[in-house]
Amino acid sequence: MRNHAQEDDDTEINMTPMLDIVFIMLIFFIVTAVFVKDSGVTVFKPEAETAEKQAQVSILIAVTADDEIYINREETKLEALRTAVEKLHAENPKGSVAIQGDVESDAVLVMKVYDAIRKAGVERIAIATELK
Repeated sequence: MRNHAQEDDDTEINMTPMLDIVFIMLIFFIVTAVFVKDSGVTVFKPEAETAEKQAQVSILIAVTADDEIYINREETKLEALRTAVEKLHAENPKGSVAIQGDVESDAVLVMKVYDAIRKAGVERIAIATELK
């Protein structure tokens, strides 16, 4: 005859595989969350037939319809843009910069933003558009 204590030992559930899966999922979500970039504002980008996906965009700059400039969810003045881009570009020199100009924004301001980025030493600059 068996004791009741022996029956309890036989019915234990091994939690190790479940914990392994939970930790792997946690690491996956942490790693993928780092690569999500957001300019912080909603911008309606112009349409283009030649739109292409850009790899390694490290800095997103948004120019809104109200002609405000945003980097990393913070409003920035045009005069301070070059310094901010130099600082961010030094952290990731292989990355590129994408300008998200709203359809209603001033084209002259978008080109001034482009010029400030170029003066900051960034060679790879893209203008963000929607595929037509």
